[in-house]
Amino acid sequence: MSHPTTRVLAMLELLQAHHRLGGAELAERLGVDERTVRRYARRLDDLGIPVVAERGRYGGYRLMPGYKLPPLMLTDDEATAAVLGLLAARRLGLAATAAEAALAKVRRVLPAALGERVEALRETLGFTLAERQAVIPDSDKVLGLAAAVRARRRVTLRYRSHQGAESERELDAYGLVFHSGRWYVTGHDHHSSETRTFRVDRVLTMTPGTATYEIPSDADPVQHVTRSLANVPYAHRVEVVVHTPLEELRKRIPPSVGTLSETSDGTLLSTRADSLDGMAAMLAGLGGRFTVREPPELDDAVRRLAATLLESVKASRTGDWSSGGTACSSSG
Repeated sequence: MSHPTTRVLAMLELLQAHHRLGGAELAERLGVDERTVRRYARRLDDLGIPVVAERGRYGGYRLMPGYKLPPLMLTDDEATAAVLGLLAARRLGLAATAAEAALAKVRRVLPAALGERVEALRETLGFTLAERQAVIPDSDKVLGLAAAVRARRRVTLRYRSHQGAESERELDAYGLVFHSGRWYVTGHDHHSSETRTFRVDRVLTMTPGTATYEIPSDADPVQHVTRSLANVPYAHRVEVVVHTPLEELRKRIPPSVGTLSETSDGTLLSTRADSLDGMAAMLAGLGGRFTVREPPELDDAVRRLAATLLESVKASRTGDWSSGGTACSSSG
């Protein structure tokens, strides 16, 4: 908080939050002397913000009673952080429509000069992350679940599964997780007596209860969600030994893709897949040797990919694409 303008705004925030603060206390909180505090008070007054200085043993500084601050006062750094956060939220699909509306409101209340600079940032900023279309649940459900987790209050959910079946669940929620464009809640499900993960957009109704609970010390909602998604029942169960150390492979394969465990000759990847051709391409993209344990059909998919890549290399050298093979590319 070394910039004088930042300290002046910090003093305003303190006066807004407290009925009265003494000069010594303000000086300590701002990291300046009392003479500087007096100068900041005059600066605020020059800006049209009436600061009343009261002398005497119980004196200090306060805002004039009845004074209403503007709805938003941000420094350049704070405005930049707010805009970047909203742009990132929109890009991730975290709250696309709401983020756009909030961004418009922020721009509308900023001073003209700062607003122009922020608009220039919005127009010229590029992302390497592809824009994601997210499934956004009702805000009431997200906020209600967050409040229940914080208060450790059991909730009753009316839930619709991916097959369309409806059920009622008593849930001790451990936390909310946003992953790959979807909101999830994880916790102890009294219906199954297990730790379960539920998609929030499939929650039809949520009713807070009065029963309380404690969240286990080893609960990890993020890890539970990613592991649950890795075990979604796809068509094929896959086990492949990748001849790469476990720690190195963890940097390249997220938990949502599959489970990794150390073996004597590398790392065992256990996962499920709808497409074995897609799994073959993913394994080839790792750029190292691997051995397929199951299913045997994955070996055939790897051979098909290898043949296609070889045909692509031959065609690129001769300029003959008449064979009709599909060109493939991968980056490791």
